[in-house]
Amino acid sequence: MNNTLKVIINITVFLFALVFIQCSSEENDDTSSNGSEDTATLSASVSQILFENTQVGDNSQLKSFTLNYSNLSGDINITATNSYELSIDGSTFSTQLSLPVLTTSSLIFVRFIPDEVNTIQGTILIQNIDIADDVVIALSGTGTPIIHNYQTFNRTRVAFGGGFSQTSVQNFNLHNDLSNIEAVKMYVKLTCPSGGCDEWDVYANVKVTDPISGERYEMARFITPYWNDNSQLPRGFEFDVTDFKSMLTGNVELRIRTECWNAKGYEVSVDFDYLEGIPDYQYYGITRVLNYDNGSQAGVPYGVAHTFDLTRSINIPSNAQSTHLRTIISGWGQAASGDPDGRTCAEWCYRTHNVSINGANMFQHNLGPLGCASNPVSNQAPGNWTPDRAGWCPGMEVPTRIDSFTTSMAGTTFTFEYGFENWTNTTTDNSFYPISTFVVVKSDTPISRAVVID
Repeated sequence: MNNTLKVIINITVFLFALVFIQCSSEENDDTSSNGSEDTATLSASVSQILFENTQVGDNSQLKSFTLNYSNLSGDINITATNSYELSIDGSTFSTQLSLPVLTTSSLIFVRFIPDEVNTIQGTILIQNIDIADDVVIALSGTGTPIIHNYQTFNRTRVAFGGGFSQTSVQNFNLHNDLSNIEAVKMYVKLTCPSGGCDEWDVYANVKVTDPISGERYEMARFITPYWNDNSQLPRGFEFDVTDFKSMLTGNVELRIRTECWNAKGYEVSVDFDYLEGIPDYQYYGITRVLNYDNGSQAGVPYGVAHTFDLTRSINIPSNAQSTHLRTIISGWGQAASGDPDGRTCAEWCYRTHNVSINGANMFQHNLGPLGCASNPVSNQAPGNWTPDRAGWCPGMEVPTRIDSFTTSMAGTTFTFEYGFENWTNTTTDNSFYPISTFVVVKSDTPISRAVVID
Protein backbone atom coordinates (compact mmCIF):
# COMPACT_ATOMS: atom_id res chain seq x y z
CA MET A 1 0.00 0.00 0.00
CA ASN A 2 1.51 3.28 -1.01
CA ASN A 3 1.83 6.20 1.37
CA THR A 4 -0.92 8.25 -0.28
CA LEU A 5 -3.50 5.51 0.23
CA LYS A 6 -2.48 5.11 3.90
CA VAL A 7 -2.99 8.83 4.47
CA ILE A 8 -6.42 8.68 2.88
CA ILE A 9 -7.46 5.71 5.05
CA ASN A 10 -6.22 7.37 8.26
CA ILE A 11 -8.05 10.58 7.48
CA THR A 12 -11.26 8.62 6.79
CA VAL A 13 -10.97 6.72 10.09
CA PHE A 14 -10.30 9.96 11.97
CA LEU A 15 -13.32 11.70 10.48
CA PHE A 16 -15.55 8.69 11.25
CA ALA A 17 -14.36 8.69 14.86
CA LEU A 18 -14.94 12.42 15.16
CA VAL A 19 -18.50 12.08 13.89
CA PHE A 20 -19.14 9.19 16.32
CA ILE A 21 -17.89 11.20 19.30
CA GLN A 22 -20.03 14.21 18.32
CA CYS A 23 -23.14 12.10 17.97
CA SER A 24 -22.49 10.41 21.31
CA SER A 25 -22.09 13.81 22.94
CA GLU A 26 -25.36 15.10 21.51
CA GLU A 27 -27.13 11.94 22.61
CA ASN A 28 -25.84 12.39 26.16
CA ASP A 29 -26.95 16.03 26.16
CA ASP A 30 -30.46 15.07 25.09
CA THR A 31 -30.76 12.53 27.91
CA SER A 32 -29.81 15.10 30.57
CA SER A 33 -32.31 17.67 29.28
CA ASN A 34 -35.14 15.20 29.07
CA GLY A 35 -34.47 14.09 32.64
CA SER A 36 -34.91 17.71 33.88
CA GLU A 37 -37.99 18.44 31.80
CA ASP A 38 -39.73 15.25 32.91
CA THR A 39 -39.62 16.10 36.66
CA ALA A 40 -43.12 16.74 38.04
CA THR A 41 -43.50 19.96 40.08
CA LEU A 42 -46.39 21.58 41.95
CA SER A 43 -46.25 24.68 44.18
CA ALA A 44 -48.43 27.55 45.45
CA SER A 45 -47.50 31.22 45.69
CA VAL A 46 -48.58 31.47 49.36
CA SER A 47 -48.56 29.26 52.44
CA GLN A 48 -51.37 31.05 54.30
CA ILE A 49 -54.30 33.41 53.61
CA LEU A 50 -55.87 35.67 56.26
CA PHE A 51 -59.36 37.06 55.72
CA GLU A 52 -60.83 40.27 57.12
CA ASN A 53 -63.65 40.01 59.68
CA THR A 54 -66.82 38.95 57.84
CA GLN A 55 -70.43 39.04 58.96
CA VAL A 56 -72.01 35.61 59.45
CA GLY A 57 -73.63 34.46 56.20
CA ASP A 58 -71.89 37.10 54.08
CA ASN A 59 -69.19 36.55 51.46
CA SER A 60 -65.78 37.96 52.26
CA GLN A 61 -63.71 39.91 49.76
CA LEU A 62 -61.99 37.58 47.33
CA LYS A 63 -58.42 36.41 47.94
CA SER A 64 -56.31 34.58 45.38
CA PHE A 65 -53.12 32.59 44.90
CA THR A 66 -51.17 31.24 41.92
CA LEU A 67 -50.64 27.54 41.39
CA ASN A 68 -47.47 26.66 39.42
CA TYR A 69 -46.89 23.16 37.97
CA SER A 70 -45.10 21.16 35.29
CA ASN A 71 -44.95 17.62 33.90
CA LEU A 72 -48.11 16.43 35.60
CA SER A 73 -49.97 13.51 34.04
CA GLY A 74 -53.34 14.01 35.70
CA ASP A 75 -55.73 16.69 37.02
CA ILE A 76 -54.88 18.75 40.11
CA ASN A 77 -57.40 18.19 42.92
CA ILE A 78 -58.00 21.16 45.28
CA THR A 79 -60.13 20.95 48.44
CA ALA A 80 -61.09 23.70 50.92
CA THR A 81 -62.28 22.86 54.45
CA ASN A 82 -64.75 24.47 56.87
CA SER A 83 -66.21 27.83 55.76
CA TYR A 84 -64.03 28.39 52.70
CA GLU A 85 -64.75 28.00 48.98
CA LEU A 86 -62.71 27.94 45.75
CA SER A 87 -63.13 29.20 42.21
CA ILE A 88 -61.16 29.37 38.97
CA ASP A 89 -63.14 32.30 37.54
CA GLY A 90 -64.05 34.33 40.66
CA SER A 91 -67.73 33.72 40.00
CA THR A 92 -68.64 30.05 40.52
CA PHE A 93 -67.47 28.66 43.87
CA SER A 94 -67.33 25.21 45.46
CA THR A 95 -65.35 23.42 48.14
CA GLN A 96 -63.60 21.19 45.58
CA LEU A 97 -61.95 21.79 42.21
CA SER A 98 -60.54 19.40 39.63
CA LEU A 99 -58.09 21.44 37.56
CA PRO A 100 -56.99 20.10 34.12
CA VAL A 101 -53.30 20.55 33.39
CA LEU A 102 -53.47 22.72 30.26
CA THR A 103 -50.87 25.38 31.10
CA THR A 104 -48.06 25.81 33.62
CA SER A 105 -49.92 28.04 36.10
CA SER A 106 -53.44 28.88 37.27
CA LEU A 107 -54.98 31.64 39.40
CA ILE A 108 -57.24 30.26 42.13
CA PHE A 109 -59.77 32.44 44.00
CA VAL A 110 -60.80 31.84 47.62
CA ARG A 111 -63.64 33.27 49.72
CA PHE A 112 -64.75 33.01 53.35
CA ILE A 113 -68.43 32.49 54.33
CA PRO A 114 -68.59 32.19 58.14
CA ASP A 115 -71.47 30.26 59.65
CA GLU A 116 -70.79 31.24 63.26
CA VAL A 117 -69.44 34.11 65.35
CA ASN A 118 -65.95 32.77 65.90
CA THR A 119 -62.45 32.59 64.47
CA ILE A 120 -62.53 29.77 61.93
CA GLN A 121 -59.39 27.97 60.79
CA GLY A 122 -59.29 26.03 57.54
CA THR A 123 -56.97 24.60 54.90
CA ILE A 124 -56.64 24.26 51.15
CA LEU A 125 -55.30 20.83 50.21
CA ILE A 126 -53.70 20.57 46.73
CA GLN A 127 -52.99 17.08 45.38
CA ASN A 128 -51.77 15.36 42.21
CA ILE A 129 -50.96 11.70 41.48
CA ASP A 130 -47.42 12.61 40.39
CA ILE A 131 -46.59 14.58 43.56
CA ALA A 132 -45.66 12.71 46.72
CA ASP A 133 -46.26 15.53 49.21
CA ASP A 134 -49.52 17.47 49.21
CA VAL A 135 -49.38 21.28 49.04
CA VAL A 136 -51.23 22.87 52.00
CA ILE A 137 -52.36 26.49 52.46
CA ALA A 138 -53.55 27.58 55.93
CA LEU A 139 -56.72 29.73 56.11
CA SER A 140 -58.03 31.95 58.92
CA GLY A 141 -60.96 34.34 59.29
CA THR A 142 -63.36 35.60 61.94
CA GLY A 143 -67.12 35.55 61.65
CA THR A 144 -68.86 38.58 63.15
CA PRO A 145 -72.51 38.96 64.19
CA ILE A 146 -75.26 39.82 61.73
CA ILE A 147 -75.91 43.53 62.19
CA HIS A 148 -79.13 45.40 61.51
CA ASN A 149 -78.39 49.12 61.09
CA TYR A 150 -80.90 51.93 61.54
CA GLN A 151 -80.20 55.55 60.71
CA THR A 152 -82.15 58.02 62.84
CA PHE A 153 -81.05 61.68 62.99
CA ASN A 154 -79.14 62.46 59.80
CA ARG A 155 -77.03 65.64 59.91
CA THR A 156 -79.72 67.34 61.99
CA ARG A 157 -78.67 70.90 62.82
CA VAL A 158 -78.69 71.83 66.51
CA ALA A 159 -77.56 75.30 67.57
CA PHE A 160 -78.75 78.43 69.39
CA GLY A 161 -80.02 81.35 67.31
CA GLY A 162 -80.17 81.70 63.57
CA GLY A 163 -83.53 79.95 63.55
CA PHE A 164 -82.07 76.79 65.13
CA SER A 165 -82.75 74.99 68.41
CA GLN A 166 -80.41 73.28 70.86
CA THR A 167 -82.67 70.21 70.74
CA SER A 168 -84.36 68.03 68.17
CA VAL A 169 -87.08 65.49 68.97
CA GLN A 170 -88.12 62.98 66.30
CA ASN A 171 -89.74 59.55 65.95
CA PHE A 172 -88.06 56.65 64.18
CA ASN A 173 -88.89 53.01 63.41
CA LEU A 174 -86.29 50.67 64.90
CA HIS A 175 -85.83 46.89 65.12
CA ASN A 176 -88.97 44.93 65.97
CA ASP A 177 -87.75 41.48 67.06
CA LEU A 178 -85.35 41.55 70.03
CA SER A 179 -85.40 37.80 70.74
CA ASN A 180 -82.02 37.19 69.10
CA ILE A 181 -80.40 40.59 69.69
CA GLU A 182 -77.31 40.29 71.85
CA ALA A 183 -76.26 43.96 71.89
CA VAL A 184 -77.32 47.40 70.68
CA LYS A 185 -74.67 49.98 69.82
CA MET A 186 -75.36 53.66 69.16
CA TYR A 187 -73.07 55.96 67.16
CA VAL A 188 -73.14 59.76 67.29
CA LYS A 189 -71.42 61.57 64.44
CA LEU A 190 -70.80 65.33 64.63
CA THR A 191 -70.29 67.31 61.44
CA CYS A 192 -69.35 70.99 61.21
CA PRO A 193 -71.86 73.15 59.35
CA SER A 194 -70.64 75.30 56.46
CA GLY A 195 -69.94 78.17 58.86
CA GLY A 196 -67.79 76.00 61.14
CA CYS A 197 -68.38 74.26 64.49
CA ASP A 198 -68.99 75.73 67.92
CA GLU A 199 -65.76 77.00 69.50
CA TRP A 200 -66.50 75.51 72.92
CA ASP A 201 -66.62 72.12 74.61
CA VAL A 202 -70.27 71.80 75.55
CA TYR A 203 -72.53 69.32 77.34
CA ALA A 204 -74.60 67.10 75.01
CA ASN A 205 -76.67 63.92 75.23
CA VAL A 206 -79.10 61.54 73.52
CA LYS A 207 -82.35 60.50 75.23
CA VAL A 208 -85.09 57.98 74.52
CA THR A 209 -88.66 58.58 75.63
CA ASP A 210 -90.08 55.96 78.01
CA PRO A 211 -93.41 54.99 76.39
CA ILE A 212 -94.97 54.27 79.80
CA SER A 213 -94.07 57.32 81.87
CA GLY A 214 -93.27 59.76 79.07
CA GLU A 215 -89.96 60.59 80.79
CA ARG A 216 -86.86 61.00 78.69
CA TYR A 217 -84.08 58.62 79.67
CA GLU A 218 -80.47 59.65 79.09
CA MET A 219 -78.84 56.85 77.08
CA ALA A 220 -75.55 58.60 76.42
CA ARG A 221 -73.68 61.81 77.20
CA PHE A 222 -70.73 63.37 75.41
CA ILE A 223 -68.77 66.61 75.42
CA THR A 224 -68.32 68.28 72.04
CA PRO A 225 -64.81 69.13 70.80
CA TYR A 226 -63.47 72.66 70.68
CA TRP A 227 -63.80 74.20 67.21
CA ASN A 228 -64.28 70.91 65.41
CA ASP A 229 -66.22 67.70 64.90
CA ASN A 230 -65.42 64.04 65.66
CA SER A 231 -64.56 63.03 62.09
CA GLN A 232 -61.36 61.37 63.32
CA LEU A 233 -63.63 58.57 64.56
CA PRO A 234 -65.01 56.73 61.49
CA ARG A 235 -68.48 56.34 63.00
CA GLY A 236 -68.29 58.99 65.67
CA PHE A 237 -68.79 58.39 69.40
CA GLU A 238 -69.77 54.81 70.26
CA PHE A 239 -72.10 53.83 73.12
CA ASP A 240 -73.40 50.47 74.32
CA VAL A 241 -77.12 51.08 74.87
CA THR A 242 -78.20 47.44 75.26
CA ASP A 243 -79.66 48.27 78.68
CA PHE A 244 -82.34 50.31 76.88
CA LYS A 245 -83.20 47.71 74.25
CA SER A 246 -86.70 47.11 75.65
CA MET A 247 -87.42 50.74 74.68
CA LEU A 248 -85.47 50.72 71.41
CA THR A 249 -87.97 48.70 69.44
CA GLY A 250 -90.75 49.64 67.03
CA ASN A 251 -91.60 53.32 66.79
CA VAL A 252 -89.34 55.24 69.17
CA GLU A 253 -89.07 58.90 70.14
CA LEU A 254 -85.50 60.18 70.49
CA ARG A 255 -84.10 63.53 71.54
CA ILE A 256 -80.67 65.00 70.84
CA ARG A 257 -79.38 68.09 72.61
CA THR A 258 -76.16 70.07 72.54
CA GLU A 259 -75.64 73.02 74.85
CA CYS A 260 -74.35 75.25 72.06
CA TRP A 261 -74.84 78.95 72.65
CA ASN A 262 -74.24 80.26 69.16
CA ALA A 263 -75.75 79.78 65.70
CA LYS A 264 -72.95 77.50 64.51
CA GLY A 265 -73.63 74.40 66.56
CA TYR A 266 -73.39 70.99 64.90
CA GLU A 267 -74.98 68.70 62.40
CA VAL A 268 -75.70 65.53 64.39
CA SER A 269 -76.21 62.03 62.98
CA VAL A 270 -77.25 59.06 65.13
CA ASP A 271 -77.43 55.45 63.99
CA PHE A 272 -77.92 52.10 65.74
CA ASP A 273 -76.44 48.64 65.21
CA TYR A 274 -78.52 45.69 66.45
CA LEU A 275 -76.13 42.73 66.74
CA GLU A 276 -77.62 39.27 66.42
CA GLY A 277 -76.51 36.66 68.92
CA ILE A 278 -77.58 34.91 72.10
CA PRO A 279 -78.63 37.54 74.68
CA ASP A 280 -77.22 37.18 78.19
CA TYR A 281 -80.88 37.22 79.31
CA GLN A 282 -83.98 37.21 77.16
CA TYR A 283 -85.87 40.00 78.96
CA TYR A 284 -84.75 43.43 80.20
CA GLY A 285 -86.40 46.10 82.30
CA ILE A 286 -85.03 49.58 83.06
CA THR A 287 -86.28 52.24 85.49
CA ARG A 288 -85.14 55.77 86.20
CA VAL A 289 -83.54 56.31 89.62
CA LEU A 290 -82.04 59.83 89.24
CA ASN A 291 -82.45 62.16 86.27
CA TYR A 292 -80.81 65.52 87.03
CA ASP A 293 -79.32 65.51 83.56
CA ASN A 294 -81.04 68.11 81.41
CA GLY A 295 -78.01 70.38 81.13
CA SER A 296 -74.68 71.24 82.68
CA GLN A 297 -76.26 73.57 85.23
CA ALA A 298 -79.37 71.44 85.74
CA GLY A 299 -77.30 69.05 87.81
CA VAL A 300 -77.01 68.72 91.58
CA PRO A 301 -75.28 71.75 93.16
CA TYR A 302 -71.99 70.73 94.78
CA GLY A 303 -70.62 72.11 98.02
CA VAL A 304 -73.74 74.04 98.99
CA ALA A 305 -77.10 73.28 100.59
CA HIS A 306 -79.72 72.18 98.04
CA THR A 307 -83.11 70.48 97.78
CA PHE A 308 -82.17 67.77 95.28
CA ASP A 309 -83.17 64.35 96.58
CA LEU A 310 -80.43 61.73 96.09
CA THR A 311 -82.16 58.91 97.99
CA ARG A 312 -84.56 56.31 96.64
CA SER A 313 -86.25 53.06 97.63
CA ILE A 314 -86.00 50.34 94.97
CA ASN A 315 -88.02 47.12 94.73
CA ILE A 316 -86.63 44.35 92.49
CA PRO A 317 -89.00 41.85 90.76
CA SER A 318 -89.05 38.34 92.23
CA ASN A 319 -87.87 36.68 88.99
CA ALA A 320 -84.85 38.94 88.43
CA GLN A 321 -81.71 36.98 87.60
CA SER A 322 -79.40 39.98 87.29
CA THR A 323 -79.52 43.53 88.65
CA HIS A 324 -77.23 46.49 88.06
CA LEU A 325 -77.12 50.26 88.27
CA ARG A 326 -76.16 52.46 85.34
CA THR A 327 -74.87 55.98 86.04
CA ILE A 328 -73.58 58.88 83.94
CA ILE A 329 -72.09 61.82 85.82
CA SER A 330 -69.83 64.74 84.94
CA GLY A 331 -68.83 67.89 86.80
CA TRP A 332 -69.37 71.47 85.73
CA GLY A 333 -68.31 74.80 87.19
CA GLN A 334 -65.17 76.74 88.11
CA ALA A 335 -65.51 77.30 91.87
CA ALA A 336 -62.16 77.53 93.66
CA SER A 337 -61.85 74.24 95.53
CA GLY A 338 -59.16 75.00 98.09
CA ASP A 339 -57.52 71.71 97.03
CA PRO A 340 -53.69 71.70 97.20
CA ASP A 341 -53.53 71.34 93.43
CA GLY A 342 -55.81 74.36 92.98
CA ARG A 343 -58.17 72.53 90.63
CA THR A 344 -61.61 74.16 90.48
CA CYS A 345 -64.91 72.35 91.02
CA ALA A 346 -66.60 70.50 89.64
CA GLU A 347 -65.02 70.45 86.18
CA TRP A 348 -61.45 69.96 87.35
CA CYS A 349 -61.38 68.80 90.98
CA TYR A 350 -60.81 65.06 91.33
CA ARG A 351 -63.45 63.46 93.56
CA THR A 352 -64.69 60.02 94.61
CA HIS A 353 -68.43 59.47 94.96
CA ASN A 354 -70.11 56.71 96.96
CA VAL A 355 -73.23 54.73 96.14
CA SER A 356 -74.81 53.47 99.34
CA ILE A 357 -77.13 50.48 99.42
CA ASN A 358 -79.11 50.00 102.65
CA GLY A 359 -76.89 52.58 104.34
CA ALA A 360 -73.54 50.95 103.47
CA ASN A 361 -71.13 52.19 100.81
CA MET A 362 -71.21 49.51 98.12
CA PHE A 363 -69.96 51.16 94.91
CA GLN A 364 -67.53 54.00 94.22
CA HIS A 365 -67.22 56.34 91.24
CA ASN A 366 -63.79 57.88 90.80
CA LEU A 367 -64.00 61.15 88.89
CA GLY A 368 -60.33 61.37 88.03
CA PRO A 369 -58.18 61.91 84.93
CA LEU A 370 -58.97 60.01 81.73
CA GLY A 371 -55.92 61.03 79.69
CA CYS A 372 -57.42 63.84 77.62
CA ALA A 373 -54.18 64.46 75.72
CA SER A 374 -54.41 60.98 74.15
CA ASN A 375 -57.98 61.51 72.89
CA PRO A 376 -58.07 60.50 69.20
CA VAL A 377 -60.33 63.51 68.58
CA SER A 378 -57.26 65.72 68.70
CA ASN A 379 -58.11 68.31 66.06
CA GLN A 380 -59.29 70.84 68.68
CA ALA A 381 -56.78 73.68 68.32
CA PRO A 382 -56.76 76.34 69.67
CA GLY A 383 -59.01 74.88 72.38
CA ASN A 384 -57.77 73.86 75.83
CA TRP A 385 -58.48 70.16 75.21
CA THR A 386 -55.40 68.31 76.52
CA PRO A 387 -55.53 68.96 80.31
CA ASP A 388 -57.40 66.32 82.33
CA ARG A 389 -60.82 67.13 83.68
CA ALA A 390 -62.52 65.24 86.51
CA GLY A 391 -63.89 62.16 84.75
CA TRP A 392 -64.40 63.57 81.26
CA CYS A 393 -62.62 65.13 78.29
CA PRO A 394 -63.55 67.56 75.51
CA GLY A 395 -64.47 65.67 72.36
CA MET A 396 -65.08 62.36 74.15
CA GLU A 397 -67.88 60.13 75.44
CA VAL A 398 -68.66 60.68 79.13
CA PRO A 399 -68.07 57.27 80.79
CA THR A 400 -71.02 55.07 81.65
CA ARG A 401 -70.53 53.58 85.13
CA ILE A 402 -71.97 50.08 85.63
CA ASP A 403 -72.43 48.83 89.21
CA SER A 404 -73.42 45.15 89.26
CA PHE A 405 -74.82 43.46 92.34
CA THR A 406 -73.15 40.17 93.24
CA THR A 407 -76.57 38.56 93.71
CA SER A 408 -79.73 38.92 91.65
CA MET A 409 -81.45 40.97 94.42
CA ALA A 410 -84.66 39.21 93.33
CA GLY A 411 -87.69 40.10 95.44
CA THR A 412 -85.81 42.53 97.67
CA THR A 413 -86.40 46.18 98.49
CA PHE A 414 -83.34 48.29 99.26
CA THR A 415 -82.48 51.92 99.81
CA PHE A 416 -80.23 53.81 97.42
CA GLU A 417 -78.29 57.00 98.11
CA TYR A 418 -75.78 58.82 95.94
CA GLY A 419 -73.14 60.64 97.98
CA PHE A 420 -70.59 63.27 96.92
CA GLU A 421 -67.20 63.65 98.56
CA ASN A 422 -67.40 66.28 101.32
CA TRP A 423 -66.49 69.79 100.17
CA THR A 424 -67.79 73.26 100.96
CA ASN A 425 -68.02 75.91 98.27
CA THR A 426 -66.94 79.19 99.88
CA THR A 427 -67.03 81.16 96.61
CA THR A 428 -69.79 82.87 94.68
CA ASP A 429 -69.12 80.63 91.68
CA ASN A 430 -71.39 77.66 91.09
CA SER A 431 -70.51 73.99 90.86
CA PHE A 432 -72.76 71.22 89.52
CA TYR A 433 -72.96 67.47 88.97
CA PRO A 434 -75.43 66.56 86.22
CA ILE A 435 -76.32 62.91 86.92
CA SER A 436 -78.54 60.14 85.63
CA THR A 437 -78.89 56.72 87.25
CA PHE A 438 -81.02 53.74 86.18
CA VAL A 439 -81.69 50.31 87.65
CA VAL A 440 -81.62 47.47 85.12
CA VAL A 441 -83.12 44.02 85.78
CA LYS A 442 -82.79 40.97 83.53
CA SER A 443 -84.40 37.54 83.37
CA ASP A 444 -85.01 34.61 81.05
CA THR A 445 -88.71 34.86 81.90
CA PRO A 446 -90.89 37.92 81.17
CA ILE A 447 -90.01 40.55 83.76
CA SER A 448 -91.56 43.74 85.08
CA ARG A 449 -89.43 46.79 85.73
CA ALA A 450 -88.05 47.53 89.14
CA VAL A 451 -90.24 49.91 91.16
CA VAL A 452 -88.48 53.09 92.27
CA ILE A 453 -90.04 55.23 94.99
CA ASP A 454 -88.77 58.81 95.13
